[in-house]
Amino acid sequence: MHYVEPVFRPPSEANSLLLPVTAGCSHNRCTFCGMYLTKKYRLMDMDGIFEDIEEARSTHRFKRAFLLDGDALAAPLPFLTRVLDRIRERLPWVERVGVYGDSGAILDKGVDGLGRLRKRGLGIVYHGIESGSDEVLRRVKKPVTRQQMADTGRIMKESGVTYSVMALLGLGGTELTEDHAQGTGEALSILDPDYIGLLTLMLVPGTALARKAEKGLFKLPDAMGMLRELRTILAGIDVTNARFSANHASNYLPVKGDLPRDKERLLAMIDHVLATGDDSCLKPEWMRAL
Repeated sequence: MHYVEPVFRPPSEANSLLLPVTAGCSHNRCTFCGMYLTKKYRLMDMDGIFEDIEEARSTHRFKRAFLLDGDALAAPLPFLTRVLDRIRERLPWVERVGVYGDSGAILDKGVDGLGRLRKRGLGIVYHGIESGSDEVLRRVKKPVTRQQMADTGRIMKESGVTYSVMALLGLGGTELTEDHAQGTGEALSILDPDYIGLLTLMLVPGTALARKAEKGLFKLPDAMGMLRELRTILAGIDVTNARFSANHASNYLPVKGDLPRDKERLLAMIDHVLATGDDSCLKPEWMRAL
């Protein structure tokens, strides 16, 4: 495989074929993210992609495939359709193809473009909105607004492609914790995705946000503060039907369930810890190392 290290993928794609289609992230300026700092965004060579598909054909019959890298959906539509057509032709046992896609890529492809990709096997788009607060998004240099999120959610619904949305607890710091949590709950309701994943911000050395924290200009909420954010976000979510997960390795209190069915049960779990202050229920810091 023509991997450009390091390689990242969603937790749910752990058993998928990881196919290098692009390298890096098309934006790569978010202050909190260090995943693609060593890479410049580019399309992988098509001959190399085809070679990797042939290698996968000869080694393992993956049921799912994930197109790398950080925002592969930003690649041109003809490029992606060619890749998906090749996967269907040479790996007919692949049942679903997934990809990371930001709002810009989703808005650019539109309903028609995503529909064309869906017909060729694209089954799920993972979208990291990170926050629903316009101020938090501006500060961390995330290139999206709440209005664009509304358009993004509409396009994803109409396209028929499964939609998985992720956000980051703690991204507003202690200063904007309420604005971040309330705005994120509202944004997730507007997007109305099929899957919701909440992770907890970990300050990555070398990122702009980590340097800001070192200077005392940004402070992460403590464990209970993160739990209060989780509670506010969950309480504010009003969706049709979504699988909710906050059980990533970074999270202090692992919770998951189906919304809206399990909402009150999950809130009760969080409220118990907040009311009692029982931090024995929380994951210790050494277990949160990523």
